[in-house]
Amino acid sequence: MGRIKTADIKRASWELMERYPGKFTESFEENKKILKEMDMVEEKKTRNKIAGHLIRAVKQTA
Repeated sequence: MGRIKTADIKRASWELMERYPGKFTESFEENKKILKEMDMVEEKKTRNKIAGHLIRAVKQTA
């Protein structure tokens, strides 16, 4: 079984998906790089969690 993401992580990833449609991919490394360039999330751990949840969000919208 996978790890459960908190509501804050889910909310942040869905807001990013709505704000920047088509920018994120199914690649964790690419999403992580995009989030770092956007400089919205300070903490590395939080940025990685959001990047991981973005993969799921991209797959659900596809």
